[in-house]
Amino acid sequence: MKRIIFLVIRLLYRIPGWLLTIHRYNKHKEDVSFETRFDFTQRLIRKVNEKSRVNIHCFGKENLPEEQGYLMAPNHQGLFDALILFGTHDQPFKFIVKKELMHVFVLKNVLHMVDALAIDRENIRASVKVIRQASKDMAAGTSYVIFPEGTRCRQQNKMLEFKGGTFKSVMNAKKPIVPVALIDCYKVFDNNSIEKVDAQIHYLTPIYYDEYKDMSSTEVASMVQSRIEKCINENENEF
Repeated sequence: MKRIIFLVIRLLYRIPGWLLTIHRYNKHKEDVSFETRFDFTQRLIRKVNEKSRVNIHCFGKENLPEEQGYLMAPNHQGLFDALILFGTHDQPFKFIVKKELMHVFVLKNVLHMVDALAIDRENIRASVKVIRQASKDMAAGTSYVIFPEGTRCRQQNKMLEFKGGTFKSVMNAKKPIVPVALIDCYKVFDNNSIEKVDAQIHYLTPIYYDEYKDMSSTEVASMVQSRIEKCINENENEF
């Protein structure tokens, strides 16, 4: 909480302009390209990161497929996860988020602006519709981020079990899966401090369709999680 208050104070002079732009883009979405809206969001978040007293250590960007239209699957540690992704992934991407986030003050407007897809885990029919839309987008060249745990894990660098259903969209599209390991990102907002902290993001070697085509979604989830877990175990004490 202290870091959030600290950021609000440091960026107070920018916040009104940002909120006005978000409102304008949402009001006239049909006239503003997704790329323009994403670029604005990315610049905003990178400014937030710059002022947050967080040392971001990014590894493996060379692993990202040259062709867009892949799924990034990170472990989920907290609020900073999305910020570190925007801060390090240069190409536009979209999020699949749980529907509850579409009702959070201010955040809902940002998610709407960047065309996030909201999934209702209690509504199978609606979930299938979201999966189909994401598959269609990925096949057409739009990359996505989804957190396979479904919710954040509150045990530091530990993980909850990855859900197989979160990989159905990319499997249907036959596109690459990029495991993403987030390390110490929980420290940014969970430690109730404004002391400098280090946070890591590792883009791991992509898993291409030929590697997972004969696997079930549960098996894919287990494989992705094991690769992320291995990376965390090897790197969590580096900084």
